[in-house]
Amino acid sequence: MRGPLHGITIIELAGLGALPYGSLRLADMGAEIIRVERTRDVPADRTPRPHNFWDRGRRSIAVDLKSPAGVDTVMRLTDGADAFLESFRPGVVERLGLGPDALMQRNPRLVYGRLTGWGQDGPLAHSAGHSLNYEAITGISHAIGPRGGDPVPLLQILGDFAGGGLHLAFGVVCALFEAQRSGRGQVVDAAMVDGVMSIVATFYAMHKMGMHTDDRGTNLFDGGAPFYNIYETSDGKYVSVAPIEPQFYALLLEKVGLDAADLPDQNDTSQWPALRDRFAEVFRTRTRDEWCALLEGTDACFAPVLNFSEALSHPHNAARGAFLSTGDIPEPRPVPRLSRTPGAPDRSPAYPGADTDAVLSERGFGAAEIDALRTAGVIA
Repeated sequence: MRGPLHGITIIELAGLGALPYGSLRLADMGAEIIRVERTRDVPADRTPRPHNFWDRGRRSIAVDLKSPAGVDTVMRLTDGADAFLESFRPGVVERLGLGPDALMQRNPRLVYGRLTGWGQDGPLAHSAGHSLNYEAITGISHAIGPRGGDPVPLLQILGDFAGGGLHLAFGVVCALFEAQRSGRGQVVDAAMVDGVMSIVATFYAMHKMGMHTDDRGTNLFDGGAPFYNIYETSDGKYVSVAPIEPQFYALLLEKVGLDAADLPDQNDTSQWPALRDRFAEVFRTRTRDEWCALLEGTDACFAPVLNFSEALSHPHNAARGAFLSTGDIPEPRPVPRLSRTPGAPDRSPAYPGADTDAVLSERGFGAAEIDALRTAGVIA
């Protein structure tokens, strides 16, 4: 079976973090990804490296983009491509001669995906940054942390991956869909800061409506609510409970042995600290496994708090085949799951530039031309 993007060809200028995560999402759904690496990154001994799921679903060529012949080589590849992806600072790719105007003039149907932290314009557009910075400027970093404590970094999840890579992939797919009708490509400006703000949109509205305050750890979803929280168990592990709805909350109370008549009202925020202390006292009376035996699989909105290793073998994740058996490194299955044309993992390149000859040959470069490019140092 082939994924829904089978037949789509995408040229990817090698980048870090968010870009390969976004293109991985497209590769898993069947797109052919050709990654353009730097010639200096090709290992001298050409030794194959272990499979890396971060790079799966791509073929790799190595081209010197500082050479006019190297730029022309990539242009020729994009002439027959559906999309082109890059993650350099604004203006860098234009200086190389591979900007959207140059490529889309040759291929009007080309979708040109641009991924940056700050976007293509604005006063911060040319500044360096990382996921934490792109999250911080949106307000989300200020909102997450313990009551009376400091904000907490978010593992790059929102900025790089959700705000950046996923939004790039979504934008590219949208533009490809439209290009099938109009015959025209367009530029996708995927900024991580924009993506994070899109994800956080609900909380901007809640804040404006007075439903979420700037006081960390006092709100419904940030640890303030006793019924939407994490609690330590008697063995030093943790469990999560989230029965927001009254019927689910009543079930939790019944299961853990608490009488609603002896407790403050669920939605009396002035009593949340006291109610949270009572919940904490109760959950410290049993181990995490004992609570799982009592609550997991019920409508009490319960789940154990697992570490990464434990998550791999949790019965629910195992039953759904959430991780592939491909080696020592946990490799998540392609998602979301499609019923008729599901995504599927593919191999990763043996090393940067390993597929140079095969890719160029398939796209009309003759053997003598390939040899000449290699002799001139244009390709590895």
